[in-house]
Amino acid sequence: MRMSLEFGLDTFGDITAGPDGQALPSAQVIRNVIAEGVLADRLGIDFFGVGEHHREDFAISAPEVVLAAIAGQTARIRLGSSVTVLSSDDPVRVYQRFATLDAASQGRAEVILGRGSFTESFPLFGYPLDQYEVLFEEKLDLFTKLLPQQPVTWSGTTRAALRDQRIFPTVETPPLRTWIGVGGSPESVMRAARHGLPMMLAIIGGDPQRFVPYADFFRQACGKLGQPDLPIGVHSPGYVAETDAAAREELWPDYRVMRDRIGAERGWPPMTRAEFDREADRGSLYVGAPETVARKIAATVRALGARRFQLKYSAGALSHDRMMRCIELYATQVIPRVRDLLA
Repeated sequence: MRMSLEFGLDTFGDITAGPDGQALPSAQVIRNVIAEGVLADRLGIDFFGVGEHHREDFAISAPEVVLAAIAGQTARIRLGSSVTVLSSDDPVRVYQRFATLDAASQGRAEVILGRGSFTESFPLFGYPLDQYEVLFEEKLDLFTKLLPQQPVTWSGTTRAALRDQRIFPTVETPPLRTWIGVGGSPESVMRAARHGLPMMLAIIGGDPQRFVPYADFFRQACGKLGQPDLPIGVHSPGYVAETDAAAREELWPDYRVMRDRIGAERGWPPMTRAEFDREADRGSLYVGAPETVARKIAATVRALGARRFQLKYSAGALSHDRMMRCIELYATQVIPRVRDLLA
C-alpha cells in the first residue's frame, strides 16, 4: 500500500478573497488555481483535480482549459476533473476534450465522471431535471464504449445515435483513465463495478468508516462480474496548517460561510462551531497540523483499502496564500508521514 497509494488535490475554483477581504475576480481566481497546480507538481503530488460549476461563487466552468494551462507548466503530475457532470454534457465532446488534454500533457489526463451535486448545468444546457437518472445512465454507457477507441454503434433516448463511428483525437496509450464519482448509494457502487471503472468516493460528511461496506461491496461486485482489481479513491475536504489550533481557526470562518450558503439552498440549518469541530475530530474533515491530518488519512486509507486520497483544499473565500501553504505542508509533511504510518 505504501508504494501504490497516490495522493491528490482537488479544488472547485471557489471565488476567494484578496488581501483587502474583497472577492477576487474570477479571472484572477483561475490564474491562482493554475499556480496552485504548478506548485503541486513541483512538490511531487500525484494528481491535481479541478471541478466544474456554473454559478457565481465558483470560477471554473471549463476544467479542461484550466488543466491544459497547468499541463503547459508542469512535467509529471496527473491532471483531471474533480468531477465532470456528464449528465448535462455530451459524452463524445467530453472524450474529445480529455483526449486533447491527454495529448497536450503527454498522457497525464484523467476524468472523474459523475452526476454532480449541483444542478445549474441542467437548465443552462437545456436538460430536464426529471431525466436526471436516465441522462447519466445513457451517457455513461456511451462514454464507456468510446474508451476502447474502436468504431462505435450506439443508440439511446438522450442524444443522436451513432453507427460505426470513429471518434478523434485518439489517446496515445488507451484507455483514457476514467473514474466514476460515487456519493454513497449501492446503485452507484454497482454502476462503477458493472462498467469496470475505478470508484472515487466523495466522503464529505460523517465518519469515513461508514463507507467501508461500500468499498467491500465494490470489490465483491467486481469479483462476481469478472472485473480486475479496480482502485478505490477518496475525495474529502481538509486544510493543513502548522498547528491544530491554527488550522481550525483559519479554516472555520470561510468554511462556515461556504457551507451555510450552499446549505441555505438545500434546507440545511446553519453550521455551528461544535458541528465543525465534530467533523474535524471524528468526521470527514481533514483539518489540523500535518501529524493530525496524516494520521486521519492513514486511518481512512487503511479502513477502505483506498489507493488514492484526494484532499479538497479550497473552501469558499479561503485565501490563495493560505491554500498555497496548505499545499506545501500536505506535500512535504503529510504525504511522507502517511506513507510511514502505512509502511
